[in-house]
Amino acid sequence: MKRILLSSALMVWASVASAQDVMRMAVTTSFHNSGLAEILLPAAAEDLGLEVQLIVVGTGQALKLGEAGDVDAILVHSRKAEEAFVEGGFGPHRREIMYNDFVVIGPAADAAQVGAAKTAAEALQAIATAEATFVSRGDDSGTHKKELSLWRATTLEPEQFGTWYNATGSGMGAALNTAAGMDAYILSDRASWLNFGNKGTLALLFAGDPVLFNQYAYLPVSVEKHAHVKGELAAKLEEWLTSPRAAELINGYTINGETLFTFNATN
Repeated sequence: MKRILLSSALMVWASVASAQDVMRMAVTTSFHNSGLAEILLPAAAEDLGLEVQLIVVGTGQALKLGEAGDVDAILVHSRKAEEAFVEGGFGPHRREIMYNDFVVIGPAADAAQVGAAKTAAEALQAIATAEATFVSRGDDSGTHKKELSLWRATTLEPEQFGTWYNATGSGMGAALNTAAGMDAYILSDRASWLNFGNKGTLALLFAGDPVLFNQYAYLPVSVEKHAHVKGELAAKLEEWLTSPRAAELINGYTINGETLFTFNATN
């Protein structure tokens, strides 16, 4: 299996406002690449007097930062891993905030005929059968975890693939750039794809299978395990993220008339 090794350094982004309080939150690269952070965080700073510094990584690394107490909260999208985080005592609860879906992107010519597939498993099976160039994030992110689960549904294992399968070890935006450069297939979250500017000959080829549902959840980090964690600020942000104000901003965020996320938090 061919692997393209790319660095995945942490990136920090802070809301631009004269905030009184500061907290740190680990978020997925897909959330950051969507552009939604630039809508939500300045509004949160204005409403709460709270500056949220973002650590932008894959879901797996975000959970590790939470386990180590290096952040006050996390916003990720891999339910099984999130539930394990809470069950391990690293966070008091998991709060669903919004959702979108995963989509299969590839060359508009679609030599593997992914667009004719009826299920996500069939779409990936078509790629494997054709040995069409495929780019995987390969970074233990929520998107990577979803991709691996889809391969398992086809009874195929990426470790056994040939040189057509390329694991980048990178975030969503970088992986999409690699796919554009290689004219390759890739699994992406819809929001990152819609906000991606370097599409080249790539197109959205497959979507709509219920298995591609993509839920994002907020998890405050346990103050019992890490006394230094800013639990009160994490709770304040959670209340705001589940409020009508956040719902309006999330549901109203569109690109070219397409909605990137749907708010589904409950009280």
